[in-house]
Amino acid sequence: MEKRLLKKIEALRKKLNRYATTHSLVDARVVELSQELDHLLNQYQRLNKYRQLSFW
Repeated sequence: MEKRLLKKIEALRKKLNRYATTHSLVDARVVELSQELDHLLNQYQRLNKYRQLSFW
């Protein structure tokens, strides 16, 4: 699951960077992509947090 999530994060990051270079940073689509990326990054952070807690 972690690898799949990382691939999604990387793909969305690239997409956001490409789109943001040709549009305003306050463009609705740029903001939407940024929020999607934030959501995926939060998921990844939670996944790693629980993994660390279960290690102890």
